[in-house]
Formats: sequence, structure tokens, C-alpha cells
Amino acid sequence: MKILVVDDDPAQLLLSSIALRDVGGFDVVVANCGAEAMERIHKDSPDVILMDILLEDFDGPEIFAKLRGDEATNKIPVIFNTARADPSERSQLLALGAAGFIGKPFDPTQLAHEIRRILESRS
Repeated sequence: MKILVVDDDPAQLLLSSIALRDVGGFDVVVANCGAEAMERIHKDSPDVILMDILLEDFDGPEIFAKLRGDEATNKIPVIFNTARADPSERSQLLALGAAGFIGKPFDPTQLAHEIRRILESRS
């Protein structure tokens, strides 16, 4: 399974990648901004996207809306990874089809488990 990790914080990007590779056994590709994420999504066809809500060039919900508007990408599960705790934003994104949320900081085992759970529920 291929996971795309999108985060503009290099330390968080590295931590997420290591957790998903070493703990989860996933194939991981990374993007450090929204524009790169859109390129990677079309090039690498990830099975799941783990995306920060706040990015420097686009925000996660903006990218999510683009994905949902494109027939080629609208079925890819998106998990938002965020330190923000705004319940209304979470409710809104879940209503639009987000697969879930993982808080920052996260437990690597929990992250891998959550991604597996989402993949299993979609198959």
C-alpha cells in the first residue's frame, strides 16, 4: 500500500514517513506543499493521503476539495494530520468525505493502525 504524506514541516514529514515505513510497513511518498502534493497524487496514485490541514501554499481542505472534484482522485481516502482542535472544521471535513483525523503529536503505532483500519473499511 502506498501512502502520500503531505506536510510543510520537514521534521513532521520525516517522523510520519519513518512511522509509516518502519511501524506500518507502507510504501511512502512525500510532498512538502500543496502543489507538490497534487503532482504526486497524479504521478504516484497513492492508496491513502495523510495531509496536514495548514500548508504554506494551499490548505488541506482546499486540496481535498480539488481531489473530490476530480473523478480520477475522488475515491482516495484522505486523513488529516493536525494539531488544530476545531471541532466544527473536523465535522465539516468529515461531512465532505474525509476518512479521519490524526492529532499531532501522534503515536506511530496508532497512525499505522488508523491507516490500516481505513484501508480495510474501503475494501
